[in-house]
Amino acid sequence: MEIQEFSETVRKIEQEISKEIIGLKGIIRHVLIAVLSGGNVLLEGVPGLGKTRLVKTLARVLDLDFNRIQFTPDLMPSDVVGTNILVKDEHGNSAFRFQPGPVFSNLVLADEINRATPKTQSALLEAMQEHTVTVGGVTRVLPEPYFVLATQNPLEQEGTYPLPEAQLDRFLFKLLLDLPSLEELHCIVDLTTGPEQQKAERAADAATILELKKLAMQVPIAKPVQDYALRLIMNTHSQLEGSPDVTRKYVRYGSSPRGAQAVIQAGKVKAMMEGRYNVSFEDIRDVAYPSLRHRIFLNYQAISEGKTPDLVIGEVIRKTEE
Repeated sequence: MEIQEFSETVRKIEQEISKEIIGLKGIIRHVLIAVLSGGNVLLEGVPGLGKTRLVKTLARVLDLDFNRIQFTPDLMPSDVVGTNILVKDEHGNSAFRFQPGPVFSNLVLADEINRATPKTQSALLEAMQEHTVTVGGVTRVLPEPYFVLATQNPLEQEGTYPLPEAQLDRFLFKLLLDLPSLEELHCIVDLTTGPEQQKAERAADAATILELKKLAMQVPIAKPVQDYALRLIMNTHSQLEGSPDVTRKYVRYGSSPRGAQAVIQAGKVKAMMEGRYNVSFEDIRDVAYPSLRHRIFLNYQAISEGKTPDLVIGEVIRKTEE
């Protein structure tokens, strides 16, 4: 597969998804970047913006096995990963048999993930990072490709449990969904309430996704570009000598090394999607925001002054380029 075929395949996938999803072109592109990077995505937005619909449409267009987990406060870890159940054969002999949970799929939608308890949330950690599940001392491999796309609503504070740092770090991207414009809202209403509704069709399959992912990993990155990306990560740490003033003033904890891996890998995929076989500084800048906004933890002063991770990231980028 050549670069032109790579970008053409991605373009077809985007076109099919856009038949059912209106006005989220940037979000769709970043979700595809994450999928082709082999990463997980956290989608955050107010209810009704199409987060769940986007994931369902993506699974249909990519022709992947899909399972949805509706996270609730009473959801147990065994409801997610599966459990051993006692069964009897035709001879009356009892034995344990493993009943797989909904994580055994190519694409898993963790809907309203912050409504489950931390114990249940942590059940996804191994699956998200290592693509395996261990139950009863037996480790089972999940199907490839494997992705977790999780949603959370920022308005629902009651009955929610903030995701722990270890789990947030397993997400390649955190994407923020904004309200649609008036023109986009017209299109949404026409699409969903009209007599004829467009249906997205299959544009790829599991083998294609694995091939695209393998090809993207082979993209070279120039030493100056990689150095820029890594300095960007280092500048998010307030305790390091030479860190920017904005970091020292507002950042409690900076990005982990996974942030560096996310920026580099996502930059490679973005370059391939645009028909280039080299990563540019602009690629790194573009993927820095979704890669780092959930890996930078602000202190009390930043929160009290209304600062956001995106504002800090923008300032860190500016200082890194000076």
